[in-house]
Amino acid sequence: MLLAACGSAPVYRKPALDMPAQWKIEEPFRVGTPNDAAPRGPWWKRFGDPQLDALQERALAASPNLTVAAARLAQARASANAANAGLFPQLSLGGRVSRLDISANRPLTNYNSQNFSTVQNDFQLTLQASYEADLWGRVQSSVEQARASAQQSAADLENVRLVLTADLASAYFNLRQIDIELDVLARSIALQRRSLELATARHDLGATSGLDRAQQQALLDTTLVQVDVLRRQRSQLENAISTLVGTPAPLFSLAPEVRQRVAPVVPIGIPSDVLERRPDVAAAERAMAAANAQIGVANAAYYPSVLLNPALGVDSRRLSTLFSAPSLLWSIGVSIAQPLFDAGRIDANVDFARAGYELTAGNYRRVVLTAMQEVEDGITGSAALDRALAQAQLAIASAERVLQLATDRYEGGVATYLDVITAQQSLLNSQRQAAQLLGQRMLVAVFLVKALGGDWQGSQQAAK
Repeated sequence: MLLAACGSAPVYRKPALDMPAQWKIEEPFRVGTPNDAAPRGPWWKRFGDPQLDALQERALAASPNLTVAAARLAQARASANAANAGLFPQLSLGGRVSRLDISANRPLTNYNSQNFSTVQNDFQLTLQASYEADLWGRVQSSVEQARASAQQSAADLENVRLVLTADLASAYFNLRQIDIELDVLARSIALQRRSLELATARHDLGATSGLDRAQQQALLDTTLVQVDVLRRQRSQLENAISTLVGTPAPLFSLAPEVRQRVAPVVPIGIPSDVLERRPDVAAAERAMAAANAQIGVANAAYYPSVLLNPALGVDSRRLSTLFSAPSLLWSIGVSIAQPLFDAGRIDANVDFARAGYELTAGNYRRVVLTAMQEVEDGITGSAALDRALAQAQLAIASAERVLQLATDRYEGGVATYLDVITAQQSLLNSQRQAAQLLGQRMLVAVFLVKALGGDWQGSQQAAK
C-alpha cells in the first residue's frame, strides 16, 4: 500500500485564487442569480431581433467550427472509454486449424531416438486473459487523465459555441451600425443637394458669387465618398456573417435595416461566479486536472509492471477429440518487469509531466485574470457608453438648431455660406457619432454576456 501511494498522482487541488468580493458596478446593472444546473439559453434573444435569432440558429446548425469541436469531444470521450477499459481484464479467443509435415531431418532432442517425417492435422482453440495489476496507480491515473481531457473537450465545445454566437452577434451589430450611418449619410446628401440647388439658384440670380456653390458641391462630393467607404465595410461584414452561418459568401445577403435599438440589461453575479460560468475557465481547470494525472502516469514507471496472463484451451490432431479431456491445455503465470537503467528517461518524463502541470496552472490563473478584466471592462464600458449616448442626442439637437439658424441668417444676407456648410458638417458628424456609439453599446452588451460565460436564464426568460 505504501508503494502504491508513492506511485499514484499527487492529490489534485485547484489553485487558490484571490477573488474580489464584488464588481465596481454602476447603474443600471442588477445582480444575477447564478444556477449552473439551469440552461444558459439563447442569450441573443435578449436583444429582441428576430433576424439575429434566425442567423444564430443557422450558425449553430451549420458552423464548421462547431462540427470540429464536437468531433474532438467525441474523440476525447472515446479515449476515456478506452482508458477505462484498462481497469478490467482483457479476454481474447483464438483458434488455429492447420495441416503440417514435420521434417525427419529436424534437430534431435535425444541421440538414442530417431526422427520420422510425420504429416498430421492440428486443431486448437484457446481462451486467453490479460490483466495489469495496477499496484502503482498507472492505469487509474491514465483513466483520470482521459476523463479530465474529455471534460476539457466538453468545455471547449461550449466555449466554441459561445465564441461563435458572440462573434456572429458582434458582426451583425457592426453591420447594423453601418446601416444607420448610411441612412444618416443618405439624409445628409438629400439636405446637401437641396442646399446646392439653393446656392445655384442664388448664384444664377447674381445674389452670391460662385464660391458658395463650389463650397456646397465640395461638401456633397466628400459625403458621397464616405458612402462608398461604408458600403465596402458593410460588404466585408456581410461576408463574415455568411462564413459564420456556414453559407458561401456569394449566396448570402442581408437587406439594410434601420430601427431604434436598446441594449438589454445583462444580469451579473459575484466575481467567483465567473469561475463556474465561463467555459474557457472550466476548460483551463480540466486541463490542469489532466496534467496532474499525467504526473501519476509518469511516476508509475519507476515501479515494476505486473501482468497476469492465464490461458485455457484445447489442442488435438483430430477434430473429433478436440473437446476431450486429454486435449485440454492451460497456463497461468505472472510477468514482472522492473526498470533498472534507462539513462534518465523516466526522470525526464516525470520532470516533463510536472512542468506540464505548472504550465496548465499558470494558464488557468491567466484565464481567470483575463475573465475578471473582461467583465469589469464590460461593466464600466456599458455605463460610460450609456452616458455618451445621452449626450450625443443632445449634441444632435444642438447641431440641428445651429444649422437652422445658419440657414436663416444666410438667406437673410447677414451670414456667409461657410457658416451653413460648417453647420451641415457638424450635424452630420453628430449623427454619425450617435450611430457609432449605439453600435459600440450593442457590442459591449455582447462582450459582457460573453465575458460572463453566457446567460443564466432559459430561452423564455431571455426573450422577455
